[in-house]
Amino acid sequence: MTEFDALQHAVERSASKRQAETRACEAFLTALYHALRHASGPGLPLNNVTTEVATDPVVTLRPPPLGAWHAAWFRLGLCEVRVRVRRDGADFVGEYGPQGQFRLHLVSEADLLALGRQMMRHLTDLYESDAQPPRLKN
Repeated sequence: MTEFDALQHAVERSASKRQAETRACEAFLTALYHALRHASGPGLPLNNVTTEVATDPVVTLRPPPLGAWHAAWFRLGLCEVRVRVRRDGADFVGEYGPQGQFRLHLVSEADLLALGRQMMRHLTDLYESDAQPPRLKN
């Protein structure tokens, strides 16, 4: 068997696991979208929240290997933030914006709502600090 054949067989052997991981990560991103739409509280859906699945620019192989990042852009009114997520065992590990990070073992509605609210607070703080005039030193 040549090196090329070995590569083809390795890619084929992991196909079902990769596809299951991709579906799980995309389902997580969709669930996070719904959580962000309802992060204002029961009966107060945010209509100006949208999502768009995106190719992660860091992924350098296609098909992406197990453990690779999956990404989506979330538009939160005037703000757009890219969220990346990947599986790490049973956990979902993710990044958003310039420094936001999360790790969820349980993916319940309450956990996703808490994550959505955390993201919005973090992004608000980021933009608030950006809007503050610089302090003058005496």
